Amino acid sequence: MSALPITPDMDTRSSNRDIWRLTWPQMLMMGFNFLIGFVDVYVAAKISSEAQAAMGLLAQCLMMFLVLAVAVASGAVAAVGQSLGANRPRRAARYAGLCLSSGLALGIAFTVACYPARDFLLSLLRVPMELRGICFQLFGIFLLLVPGYYLFLISNAVLRAYKLVLFPLWSMFLATALNATGDFGLGLGYFGLPRLGVTGIACSTFISITGALVLNLVFLRRRGLLSRDAWPPLRWVARAFPYIYKVAWPAGLMQVLWQSGYLVLFSITASLPVDNIASLAGMTAGLRIESALFLPGMAFNLTAGILISHFLGAGRPDEARRIGYRILFLGLGLITVVSLPLWPYLKEIAGILAPDPDVRVRAVGYLRYNLAAIPFTMTSMILAGSLNGAGATRYNLAVFSVSIWGVRLPLAYLLGHVVFKDADGVWLAMLVSQAAQALSLLYVFHYKNWARFGLAGARPSRQKPAV
Repeated sequence: MSALPITPDMDTRSSNRDIWRLTWPQMLMMGFNFLIGFVDVYVAAKISSEAQAAMGLLAQCLMMFLVLAVAVASGAVAAVGQSLGANRPRRAARYAGLCLSSGLALGIAFTVACYPARDFLLSLLRVPMELRGICFQLFGIFLLLVPGYYLFLISNAVLRAYKLVLFPLWSMFLATALNATGDFGLGLGYFGLPRLGVTGIACSTFISITGALVLNLVFLRRRGLLSRDAWPPLRWVARAFPYIYKVAWPAGLMQVLWQSGYLVLFSITASLPVDNIASLAGMTAGLRIESALFLPGMAFNLTAGILISHFLGAGRPDEARRIGYRILFLGLGLITVVSLPLWPYLKEIAGILAPDPDVRVRAVGYLRYNLAAIPFTMTSMILAGSLNGAGATRYNLAVFSVSIWGVRLPLAYLLGHVVFKDADGVWLAMLVSQAAQALSLLYVFHYKNWARFGLAGARPSRQKPAV
């Protein structure tokens, strides 16, 4: 087996260097992820407004499908990272193997359970009848992609936990290239390929993620993480799985509440008294543009999870807290520099993905409110990543569930359907909920003892440590 990387304790004097060394590849990786979504929406807009709205709705559904993978990935970063921080490479490799095999099994089970119920699920989402035919086709393709997507996301998490952040970067580069080629080729008929319309966009997503997964498996094989020694015996699994479950179930439930909250928000927007289709398409375009500003936040989120998991594994909770604040301040400074110059050009920026005048007006409104919320959003993202690395996903679950289901959705319906009676009410509700969410997470990170959720603390003191 290839030698597994062992991560020594980091010197506090080199913390800025460690942050940037881990962050810049992940920032590029998030950039490639943004380009995938951007090209999807851009090509869909070239087809029709209905196609653009359907892609936005179904892309959000795909995120809902992946909640179990995100949950297991959270457990992988916490367990593998803390094991490496404690200088336990064999335990880290076994946790990696456990998470990969669990993710694949969950993905297959999800597809088998949901594929026959596609029409029923679309009815639950209250998809407008004019979009039902397109959505049914996309739904089936995305469901078939789920097992491979699960394995792709968890393999990315394992590689990040080993601080091998360049490997997921190369995988995302390949996925971006394949997706762009497929979108323009199969979606619009370029490069001599058949023009399949919005179905071609979904097919290109399938092809791109599958190709990136194959490359990830090659990387894992090279590091010895697909060898026989990396797959734990059942006796070890019985002792180790409870910690993965302890981290994963709150992370998974939080993703369910988060993604289902967005689906309900889409439903509230789609049923607005006026301009509902234009508002839904504008929200789709606005989300894609806004996601470009989240790239630094997601990169810092991932970096925070990696570094805090390693510091906790090394028995240094005070340094873990300090590095979390350092990452937060760096992230807020960067997002301020990036977002302020965009305010005068929102109409031009929205026009890139929203050529229809009515859709563009709604997209501009969405961007105004959510640009104002970006400092809160950045704070939430980074602190949530810090708590994920510590295994303290229960705090994230509590904060996000209250901010979404207790604040955002009731306020969105009240303001959107009763007070303003248009999309501005929905956008304002998003701003208010982001502020409540960020302030709550800041309180938790500063005052609560989240270090107790670390791997060492999850074992009874008399129990022999897992190797």
